[in-house]
Amino acid sequence: MESIIAKHGGYRRLKTFQLARLCYDVTVRFCERYVASGSRTRDQMVQAARSGVQNIAEGSEASGTSKKTELKLTSVARASLEELLLDYEDFLRQRSLPEWPASDPRRASLVARRCETADEVAAWVRDVRNQALRNGRDIQAAPGYQEISANAALTLIGVTCILLDRQLSALARAFTDEGGFTERLYRVRSARRGK
Repeated sequence: MESIIAKHGGYRRLKTFQLARLCYDVTVRFCERYVASGSRTRDQMVQAARSGVQNIAEGSEASGTSKKTELKLTSVARASLEELLLDYEDFLRQRSLPEWPASDPRRASLVARRCETADEVAAWVRDVRNQALRNGRDIQAAPGYQEISANAALTLIGVTCILLDRQLSALARAFTDEGGFTERLYRVRSARRGK
């Protein structure tokens, strides 16, 4: 017999949660290094990154009784990460640093590395910088840590947003096909009356 409260939670296993948490950790580290302490931008970036993580978790936990709330909070997480993406783009633009195009092989190499921690992302940043220096670029021509770090964050946020878009589509389909708590409650009560 169908349960009144649907299976819910399990957000720690969601790739979107794992990547959003990585984006949060990377953002905290980035802001500590490159954004002035006490600045509104620093606070906004950290809070947007945190909101991405927390809303995925909260939506997952709420899904047992409200698919509508899960959809809403997952959408809020997606919007928060979009805000964060814009902050990184602004950071690069305001410092006349290049934003790497989607086709840049460095972006693909970061995705392929499948970093799980901010330390792993930092190691990738150092590798990219060292590779540029080994390829004969002088220290002034090689991309700096700010450029590489901001582009790394943009790459990770982009992947997370793509996965969140897919998750939102799947949640919407499930809600359309199965309904929410009220429909489930009706089905359970009807089945019980029918016995």
